[in-house]
Amino acid sequence: MNTVIRLRPSQSEKPTVRGGRAKNAEYRQREYLTEGEIDSLIAAAGNGRNPVRDRLLILMAFRHALRVSELVDIRWQQIHLDTATIDIRRAKNGTPGIHGLQGDELRLLRALRREHLHADFVFVSERKAPLSVDGAQKLIERLGASAGLPFPIHAHMLRHAAGYALAARGVDTRTLQAFMGHRSIANTVVYTAVADKRIRTIWGK
Repeated sequence: MNTVIRLRPSQSEKPTVRGGRAKNAEYRQREYLTEGEIDSLIAAAGNGRNPVRDRLLILMAFRHALRVSELVDIRWQQIHLDTATIDIRRAKNGTPGIHGLQGDELRLLRALRREHLHADFVFVSERKAPLSVDGAQKLIERLGASAGLPFPIHAHMLRHAAGYALAARGVDTRTLQAFMGHRSIANTVVYTAVADKRIRTIWGK
């Protein structure tokens, strides 16, 4: 008589529902990163084979609330080192804008430009081709693991991290809407509602 041995599923496998992908809550308890976790990602990026590119990629994705498609599509012609600004082009019919660049971003941008003097795109692969959406996604996932984050991450969590961090600092909804490039303010109030300190202290009144 043959004995059928049933193996337990690997703990590393992602849960599925009827052969498909499960809800996000099955993978992680939140869909954004804290500023401390962003710092951990940047530190992990500095230990890789392309530390300048990878640190800048994480920093700019967070600082400018970029979708991964917007991130890999950045070209040097959008970067203005003399005025410390970047022309932000939004996907999904979002509102474009001009953002300021901070000192750490400028230093990394100058270093990266020296490495790739003739590149059109800011973020390129080791083969000198523009970094793909899939390539950036996988890079961020690997950095999350290298940073020791307690859950698997994805690129869009950096955009959410920016929204929640700015709302927590008291940035008003209209300003945040313009920064995020949202056409509808309904997409912005999610961040400000969660960060509303009046809700946090409601029982203390």
